[in-house]
Order: sequence, then structure tokens, then C-alpha cells
Amino acid sequence: MKKTAITLTVLCLCGHAAQAQGVIADKIVAVVGNSAILYSDMVEMGRQIMHERREQGTVSDRDPQNEALETLMLQKLLYNQAQVDSVKINEGQIPGAVDERMQQMIKNAGSIAALEVLYHKPVYEISAELKTQLEEQQYAYAMQGDVENRVKITPGEVEKYFKKMPKDSLPIIPDQYIYAQITKLPPSTDEAKQRARESLLELRERIINGSKFEVLARMYSDDGSAAKGGEMDPSSKESFVKPFGDALARLKPGQISEVVETEYGFHIIQLLDKEDNLYHFRHILIKPKFTDDEIAETLQRLDSLVTLIREEKLTFEEAAAKNSDDAYSRLNGGIVSNHEIIEMYNAGAKYTTTMFMRDELTKDDYLALRDLKPGELSEAFSSQDRKGNVMGKTVKLVKIIPAHNADLKEDYLRLEEAALNDKRQKEFRLWLEKKIASMYVRIEPEFRQPEFFENRAWLK
Repeated sequence: MKKTAITLTVLCLCGHAAQAQGVIADKIVAVVGNSAILYSDMVEMGRQIMHERREQGTVSDRDPQNEALETLMLQKLLYNQAQVDSVKINEGQIPGAVDERMQQMIKNAGSIAALEVLYHKPVYEISAELKTQLEEQQYAYAMQGDVENRVKITPGEVEKYFKKMPKDSLPIIPDQYIYAQITKLPPSTDEAKQRARESLLELRERIINGSKFEVLARMYSDDGSAAKGGEMDPSSKESFVKPFGDALARLKPGQISEVVETEYGFHIIQLLDKEDNLYHFRHILIKPKFTDDEIAETLQRLDSLVTLIREEKLTFEEAAAKNSDDAYSRLNGGIVSNHEIIEMYNAGAKYTTTMFMRDELTKDDYLALRDLKPGELSEAFSSQDRKGNVMGKTVKLVKIIPAHNADLKEDYLRLEEAALNDKRQKEFRLWLEKKIASMYVRIEPEFRQPEFFENRAWLK
């Protein structure tokens, strides 16, 4: 697949790397704004592009060195403009990313000493350079996002975009599922919550009496941060659900919160430090746990409901309204939409949809739906919601929309997304060409060749 020059490739550069066989004779190949690009930067980016192609199984007719130079020049331009426009990034995420990347580099090299030999510099210099590069990449990425997010699209433009498509080149929309669900939390949920709360109170007491917070987090936390002792990258309190953010804001460095309940479970939080509006903290998450018997009881209750629906003593819609614990679907006849995903991940979708492609379904839902015919409902099965809470569920297949060429009426939302992305690319290209014309750009003569660039504006 061929990349376009206007898509910023956010790759993790490894510094001004030297070849294992010897040191690259370094020199400046280009300058964009206040930023220089070294030959070693270009070589390393070329390696990264080749690695990315292999990982993704993609091919390109572009020489990776040529693509590398244009990618780096784009990154430098965006970074410089981000400084002018005072674009903000979450700098609190950088230290964690540097640490993760450094650990991987050390692992790949075999040891810290081997890494220093490979790069011909001490490990602290490698780490410092990596931090600078990651910051630059994040500013560049944020700058491109800032430009593209200003672009809006109207229904008229979507229609025009669709009508311009050659009929034999219309995109294929894969099979889409419309389905409904009834979910039930275990009847012992209150008891499980109380057990989780009591477990956290015990852990909090142990920490106050001298146990290490990070040790207990590694041993007991249900959060992905457990491996790092519960430590999270510095973030604003608005990054978290309100009860968690509010509890975080009340803490002083070193303090440990009371038990905080959120839709994800129960937490205790230890604030490490705070800089401006960024909070650096550890936390322990305990989710309510259920025994096999408690889950089996939930499924038995749902199976009884399934039997009533199949015997037509109750409609699925009535059962969902009276029995489902899913607030998003129960008042809509159980029909599942992407509303929860939009709310959770701030996905940016303009409208909700009830049509899901296979790769948009959870694994549990797809396994339950794949053997159903429209109108049929599954047996009860154990599942988790998108927040990781255990539940029982039954699903009903409402309709399968077969794979087909895109249609303006039936597939408007997906066409709108495609049209918006197309418009954003075009608008970004125009913006970029204006910035290239107004920003200082110098390319060494041997690299001022047309084949190095897809966007000829660089050769102004």
C-alpha cells in the first residue's frame, strides 16, 4: 500500500544511530525552520519504515530512504508550526513512552553496555535524545490533528463525493449486523461490591501501616498498571471519570484516598506529585468478583427469560425494557448502538449507528451471533461489558445487511466518514504547501531530486 506524503508517520526513532558495523559519516541533509535533519536520522527513519512495512505486510514502490527524508521534513515543519501556534500536548505521557522504548531497545541490544556500543554514546544521552524526538513527534501529530479537525463537511458535499465515484470503484461495505441484547448483572452484585470494598480497605490499612503501595498494586490490582506498581503517566483529572478525578484533586502529595467507586470498580489512589494541572499517581483497582455458582445463577435466570421469549409469552422488547441492566439499549427494544463507545472513547462519530461490521463486534457477541438466523436469540452466556464488568447476556439477531457496494442512502455515515477524510487530506495538502512556501527550507543538492518527494512543493 502506498503512503501519501501528507500522512504523518509517527514512528519511534531510535536516535542518531550508528550501524553495528561502524559509524555513519554524519552530515546535515536538510533544514526546515529551526530544525536540522542529519543523514543518520534519515537512515534510521528508513530502517523504521522498512520494519513497519514488514510488520504490516505492506509494500511500496517508494525507496524507504526517499520516504524517510520527506517524512522527517514534514515532521520538522509541523513541529516548528506547533511552537508558533502554541499547540498543546500531554507531556506527562512522554516519560512513560521513553522508559518503555528504552527497555525495548536494551532488550533488543542484549544489555545497556551493548546498546551504548551500538549507538556510540552513554545510555543517558540515548534516553535524552529519544525524549526530544518523541516530544517532537507528538507536537507534529497534534499540529496535523489541529489542522484536520478544523475541516467540516456538509451533506451536500457527501453527496457530491459519492456521485463523483466511478460506479465500478464504489467501496465494498462488508456484512453488517443489527442485533439486540438483554444483559443481567449477577444478583449478588451488591455482595461482590462489598467484598471488593473490604479488600481495598484492608490494603489501605496495610499501606498506612508500612506496606509498599507499589508492591500491593503489583500483587492485587486488576488494572493494567499493576505491572508498574499501579503508577500512571501524569494526566489531568479531566482524563478520568468524575469520581476518580474528583478524588485525585483532593489529595496532596503522599496522601492516599479513601475507597473510590467508579463504573470500573473500586480504587485507592496515592498522589505522588502534581505539576500545573497534571497529576502523577499510583492506584489499585479491585473489580467485584463472582463465584462460579453466582455466575451460573445469573445464566439460569436469563435462560428462563429466553424460554419465555421463545414460547412467545413475552416479546424480546418487553423483556429488555423490564429486565435488561444495559441503560443504553433497554429502552430501545434492546437494539445495540455505538453510543456507549462514543461516550467512553470520545470516538468523534457524528451520529450513532446500530450497524456493526464483524470487526466492530466484541468476540463474545460475534460468537453468539454467527450461527443465528434473523429473529433468533442465543442461549444465555457469560460476558463482560466494555468496562470489564461481569454479566450474563443473551443476544437476538435482528438483521444481517449483506456485503454490497456503498449506497448513499443505506451507508451515508460511512460515506460521510470517507468524504470527510478525503476533504481533510486535500485541505491539509493545501495548508502544507502554503507553510512550505512561507517557512525556511534548505535541502542539500544531492537530495534535491524529484524522486525523494511525492509533494513537489518541497523543491520550491
